[in-house]
Amino acid sequence: MGCIESLKYEIILRGASFKECRDYVRAHCSEYYDVQPGFRIFEKAVIGVPPISIGLDGDTVTFPYTKPCYGTFLMRIDDHEEAERIRHIAPGKKK
Repeated sequence: MGCIESLKYEIILRGASFKECRDYVRAHCSEYYDVQPGFRIFEKAVIGVPPISIGLDGDTVTFPYTKPCYGTFLMRIDDHEEAERIRHIAPGKKK
């Protein structure tokens, strides 16, 4: 995968803080994983203020994505392979 823009995604929050993204994921996703900056998702390193929460609902991955000059977005993408990869390599599951 070369670019997040090439995936079919849904934007949940625009111009959000990392805390707002974390709070949303923890409140709305059936499971979540707290990761550190640099954790790779869809082959891209996530940046942000730790802990960064990545949410999973079945095959749906919800995560903050920061685009320089545009700010931080909370995005949702359906991807079975990425959801399973996160389940296997991310530190301790929450919820």
